[in-house]
Amino acid sequence: MGEAVTAGQLREQGNELFQAGDHAAALAAYTQALDLCDAVPERAVLHRNRAACYLKLEDYAKAEADASKAIEADGRDMKALFRRSQALQKLGRLDQAVNDLQRCVSLEPKNKAFQEALRALGSSMHEKMKAMSCTDSKVEQMFQILLDPEEKDADKKQKAAQNLIVLAREEAGAEKIFQSDGVRLLTQLLDTAKADLMLAALRTLVGLCSGHRSRTMAILAELGAPRLSAVLGVEHEQVSLAACNLLHVMFESLKEGLQKDFRGKEDAVVLDSSKDLKLLIKHLLELLVLEGASAHGRDNALNLLIKVVPRKSPKKTNNSMSLWVIDQGLKKILEVGSTVCGTPGSLPVTENSRMSASVLLSKLYDDLKCDAERENFHHLCEDYVRSWFKGPELAGKLRAIQTVSCLLQGPSDAGNRVLELEGIMDSVLSLCASVCEAHQLVAVEALIHAADKAKRASFITANGVSLLKEIYKHSERDSIRIRALVGLCKLGSAGGTDFSMKQFAEGSTMKLAKQCRKWLCNETIDAGTRRWAVEGLAYLTFDADVKEEFVEDKAAMQAMFHLAKSEDRSVLYAVASTLVNCTNSYDHEEPDPQMLELAKYAKQHIPEQHPKDKADFVKRRVRKLLTAGVVSALTCMVKSENPALTNSCRELISRVFLALVEEAEDRGGVVAQGGGKALIPLSLEGTEVGQAKAAQALAKITITSNPEMAFPGERIYEVVRPLVSLLRLQRTGLENFEGLMALTNLAGISERLRQKILKEKAVPMIEGYMFEEHELIRLAATECMCNMAMSKEVQELFLAEGNDRLKLMVLYSGEEDEKLRRAASGTLAMLTALHPPICKRIPQVVSAQQRGRGHSGPPGTAPGVPYSLPTVSWSCVPVLAPGDWRNLSCPQPDSRLGVLGASRAGGGGAALSVAPLFPADGALAGDPAGAAAEPQHRAAAPRRRGGDEHDGSRAGGGRAAHCQRDAGDPLGARQGQGQAARGPRGQGEPGTGRGLWPHQTQRRAGVRARLGAACTRCSAQGWLPRPGSCCPRGLRPLPRGEGEDGAHRCRCTVCLNREGRPGVLHAGARYGGGPAR
Repeated sequence: MGEAVTAGQLREQGNELFQAGDHAAALAAYTQALDLCDAVPERAVLHRNRAACYLKLEDYAKAEADASKAIEADGRDMKALFRRSQALQKLGRLDQAVNDLQRCVSLEPKNKAFQEALRALGSSMHEKMKAMSCTDSKVEQMFQILLDPEEKDADKKQKAAQNLIVLAREEAGAEKIFQSDGVRLLTQLLDTAKADLMLAALRTLVGLCSGHRSRTMAILAELGAPRLSAVLGVEHEQVSLAACNLLHVMFESLKEGLQKDFRGKEDAVVLDSSKDLKLLIKHLLELLVLEGASAHGRDNALNLLIKVVPRKSPKKTNNSMSLWVIDQGLKKILEVGSTVCGTPGSLPVTENSRMSASVLLSKLYDDLKCDAERENFHHLCEDYVRSWFKGPELAGKLRAIQTVSCLLQGPSDAGNRVLELEGIMDSVLSLCASVCEAHQLVAVEALIHAADKAKRASFITANGVSLLKEIYKHSERDSIRIRALVGLCKLGSAGGTDFSMKQFAEGSTMKLAKQCRKWLCNETIDAGTRRWAVEGLAYLTFDADVKEEFVEDKAAMQAMFHLAKSEDRSVLYAVASTLVNCTNSYDHEEPDPQMLELAKYAKQHIPEQHPKDKADFVKRRVRKLLTAGVVSALTCMVKSENPALTNSCRELISRVFLALVEEAEDRGGVVAQGGGKALIPLSLEGTEVGQAKAAQALAKITITSNPEMAFPGERIYEVVRPLVSLLRLQRTGLENFEGLMALTNLAGISERLRQKILKEKAVPMIEGYMFEEHELIRLAATECMCNMAMSKEVQELFLAEGNDRLKLMVLYSGEEDEKLRRAASGTLAMLTALHPPICKRIPQVVSAQQRGRGHSGPPGTAPGVPYSLPTVSWSCVPVLAPGDWRNLSCPQPDSRLGVLGASRAGGGGAALSVAPLFPADGALAGDPAGAAAEPQHRAAAPRRRGGDEHDGSRAGGGRAAHCQRDAGDPLGARQGQGQAARGPRGQGEPGTGRGLWPHQTQRRAGVRARLGAACTRCSAQGWLPRPGSCCPRGLRPLPRGEGEDGAHRCRCTVCLNREGRPGVLHAGARYGGGPAR
């Protein structure tokens, strides 16, 4: 037994470490000394020393706190006063820092260090005050330079404009500009009609309005909505875009005020911003049909309406803004969508305008809550189409058909309703044969969009295929032929991925695809026409033969990627759809064998998979796409702010990224080309499925790459939230597993990352998965908790009263699974090293466990066998020389624990100094050099469905050895209702609000029974409560002959007092909450 270390020895040790430059170790020594010291003077010295350590570690808030504690004990402690002044100076509290330095000088007037520090601090304060006092004059000078017509120095003007913009980005500077009559001067800059001055004014106004509602309302009153709308509609594209950004910031500031709940006296002084919002939206709607507005301004107005009008979340019940826009401006939006380019009186539009109008209409329609609101939307659309169609002029009929196309691309339900109006479909078919190219273009596009829906596809197959073939063969215009080709492609791919369903004759699909690739590569054709070739490939690539030929055509792939990076953003969805098809990243479920047999017996159609859609072919296609530069194209697509990047498009891109990072060797290339950066916004915005796919791709990258290199700088902290989202119960088991592994890597990097994980409330979810039945998920959760144990907040959780976290780790230290045993033992080592009071709790936990069990043996041993904690004796945590991890007896080179330094202590806990047990720079399986990061369990990634669960495969139809959740999915989704083979769905666990599946119930009940939990006979709702609440001795097996097989006897006082004899429970009843016998 070693001698106890005193507080004085620890302080001396800390002093030596501090002199050697090891400030973190010195801080730990002083902290341990504080835990052992009760004398006030000695504690003051230790706090003063810790303040010095925190100053070196640049943790100024904690340095100020420790110095203040030392000063409370001795107000004349000059060292503590000086260190607090240094901390306060770094925190920006200069006045308080001066007070402390003045006290130091008064206590020791001849100390030159104090005098010099006070002089320097006074000088810096003087400079700051001087700078603040002259800010007003600088603002005036900048405006004078910008507004002076005689100033010819362009560089001087540019510098003044840039200084003004930078000043407005800070709250103090923005307020100075606002108070210095800056709004009036900025208005003068806007009225100059010079692009550079207008840009400077608009960007400065953005800083003034950001996050400040009252200033925004004042600026809007000064400038006026008509002036802002006019600036938005100017011909200069950059000025229009800057005005769009300003209006967006204004909308956000005004809407923020509406969302706040003001009560009492505040309500009397808060201005209502809803009128200002409607005024701005009214002018935006008027801009859509204003003849003098530019095409770019019209697009920017549509983009603004898309961003600010619909609800951002369906949880918000107020959709009054969408209803108001539908009533006041639906026909104005349809005016843009129905524009036919080249006809007299048509509005100037870009190639993206009609797509933007379709997206806005779709957003408004989706924001409606009831049938009455949708019926009103349908009536308005039908009235608008009739108003154009009923006239005798051909131009009116063209506008009506163009409106139908716009609606079919947006709210398709409304488009189908309009398409069924009398005479519409007949006019479309007749205009397809027109000799006028513009008329034929409108009609063929409407026919193509109508073919998207199965309801119309059968009609068009019967009436329009021959017409489309005729147009394709005999038209002399490529723009017409390519659209007819796309219509044929859509109809030819009606069978989807079903190999047995072919709409056209053998070889016809391949010929169509070849022609699409030919047009795609023809650079003499305009980009708008070539876009239709990608549309055709998006449908034809359902056929695996077409996929194989496409990935072999490098020129076609490069041409498609070039289009994806172009200004025509309407091609984004088609490109994403094509890539999803080529990578087979769409959802496909393995059919139930029993249902297949029933279908065969009933002579029903059975879908067939193409031989070239098997895993080997898909893997080769992914490699060829990566070689062709697909990642850079996807990254450019994600950066787009165009409405064409819809949530559905984001989901498709996320699916492609997940397929690209499926193989570990491909992930480095994806990250190097910007894939990691592009995945972060995809994981935070879009559909639920799209966010999950992107988060899973981030997890795969984090598992096998160094996170600090894959996500440099502040970006690594943005990865935490998507990874934590993978731990939700609705995620699949594979997503849970990969999320835990990725968080394990992040938790081993820095305390700031661990704090971020704590802030996202991930620890309760990690603890929940420590009870998971599947051993790999349970292991991953335990390893993640091991690295999280380095945080003080987590350490405090293990010491909290009334919890069994420490007891669970002790139990897991005796499990048969060596890796789980290592992880649990490592967690105990980490806890006892960083938080010594836990050492005292471990013997108490073991003693309580032995008393509750009635014998001293571990789970499964016979009574009377002497028992002391086997793995907490640190057999898996040997004494190591620094860096000598290869001598470890338990871990393998590809799954090392990290560097451990241990001092052996007999009969109790050990004081350890440990590095993260599962660091982010660990080695891949088969990579003993440790070049890339992967924790120990990663070589055996579980599969999602059936078969051998260690081969990492996703496919396969075998049944799982564990509790079946979804067609033999040991880690699979928690969807679906439990059947007889699976057991009924578990009830909610008290205190957690979570539903549990039977296998989770069984696992948790088994662990808690070993912890000494109560029986189901006397616990609420048949659930096993926390240990010690009812049955301190727990359940134990009946001796042979005293009960049925598998029965247990309860020794709890409730059962004994109730009937005077022990209760007997069936093994099944103790987990499911059934009645006791």
